Amino acid sequence: MTTVYDFTAVAIDGAEVPLRRFAGQVLLIVNTASACGFTPQYAQLEDLYRRFAARGFSVLGFPCNQFGRQEPGSAAEIAAFCSRTYDVTFPLFARIEVNGAHAHPLFAHLKSRQPGMLGSKAIKWNFTKFLVDRYGEVAARYGSATAPATLIPAIEKLL
Repeated sequence: MTTVYDFTAVAIDGAEVPLRRFAGQVLLIVNTASACGFTPQYAQLEDLYRRFAARGFSVLGFPCNQFGRQEPGSAAEIAAFCSRTYDVTFPLFARIEVNGAHAHPLFAHLKSRQPGMLGSKAIKWNFTKFLVDRYGEVAARYGSATAPATLIPAIEKLL
């Protein structure tokens, strides 16, 4: 059976990252954007990462420009913005697509395991969040408007 750990992604610095590197950790995988009304969620995502990293938790941020062209920058610009504005230290990946024919295989997997409202597999907007258990199984999906801080009980349950 396929799990999140069976995929590979390109880090924001261009390095190939097998997600097996995160095996045994609880993950919060998020499609992000730097110019979105939900962009301030970066601060809460970073807070979660710092709070729970020592217990085997990581946030994985995947910039995406498919929604309102709200992530138009280069990898270097995205990384600099996240670092400068929100002091992001959790892993960021290269910009990807999350919907359509060119959707990253990881996101195709996430959507198939946890469809959205009314069974929709499409991601509707930036900052959709997927909570993954220590076995690489998708435990839950949360919409853009769900504040990361409200996920603390769900994260603690999986830790």
